[in-house]
Amino acid sequence: MTKVLGIGNALVDVLSKLENDLLLEDLKLPKGSMQLVDALTSANISAKSNHLEKEMASGGSAANTIHGLARLGMETSFIGTVGNDTTGQFFHDDLKASNITPLLFYSETPSGIANAMISKDGERTFGTFLGAAIELAADHLEDDQFSGHNLIHVEGYLVQNHNLLESILKKAHQAGLKISLDLASYNVVEDNLDFLRKMVKEYVDIVFANEEEAKAFTGKEPVPALDELAEMCDIAIVKIGKEGSMIKSAGVVTKIGVIEAKALDTTGAGDLYASGFLFGYLNNMGFEKSGKLGSLLAGKVIERYGAKISNSDWEFIRTQIDKL
Repeated sequence: MTKVLGIGNALVDVLSKLENDLLLEDLKLPKGSMQLVDALTSANISAKSNHLEKEMASGGSAANTIHGLARLGMETSFIGTVGNDTTGQFFHDDLKASNITPLLFYSETPSGIANAMISKDGERTFGTFLGAAIELAADHLEDDQFSGHNLIHVEGYLVQNHNLLESILKKAHQAGLKISLDLASYNVVEDNLDFLRKMVKEYVDIVFANEEEAKAFTGKEPVPALDELAEMCDIAIVKIGKEGSMIKSAGVVTKIGVIEAKALDTTGAGDLYASGFLFGYLNNMGFEKSGKLGSLLAGKVIERYGAKISNSDWEFIRTQIDKL
């Protein structure tokens, strides 16, 4: 049985539907922005949005991808750090309920929370408290966490701790795992460019990047950026929004379109594209079908709030896999 390991920031997404934007002004959060906040501000957001309709879901980029793979029927595990609190317990239980093996570390720091406030017009504003999530460290990692897996999917946000990312890649490489990396965010790429390029060249088999991340990594537009990325790893994937995506491996480029979707919220689109592609790749479906499955998942997740696909949509997706 093929088994995938995910590693990243363990965050709980708390989605609140705003009655108006006055709360954002009160909290001094610019509408549509993603701000990192401290524990006090995070608690203040919780208190002031207590009366609103809320939804909770385990989140973080790599965790979203692993959730998608688990829903497609793949055996999965996830490594991250949470606090010894109800939020950390929620994250653990959500993994278990989704058939994901939790390989979690616990901290006295409160668990990470991404407070997502959704305005009436669908715009999302994030006040993210990273908390325990960023306490994952190289000395937490043990060889047996990697054994028994075929592929590891790593979120690029971990590059802010160079020692941690290099340890993960070395251990995965030594254990014979294929290594998949999502570049996460263009500003993270810019801030860690030389180190990240070295890591990709030395260890990474599959790279996922959107247009901005590919440009930050190579300084080039999507097509030449894809070419450069493909020289550094086995499989390069550049996602270009409404234009779809491009996959390049062994000199061959496969172009993938998008599915018709009513975009409500683009959160999780890249994470779920990775779920679909990796599922196809690990099941030897070929690049075109793998890319199409990635597009299908991305198209479905943007039709609702948050980074999770509805149960009815998962049922539909499973009926479509053989038809791609």
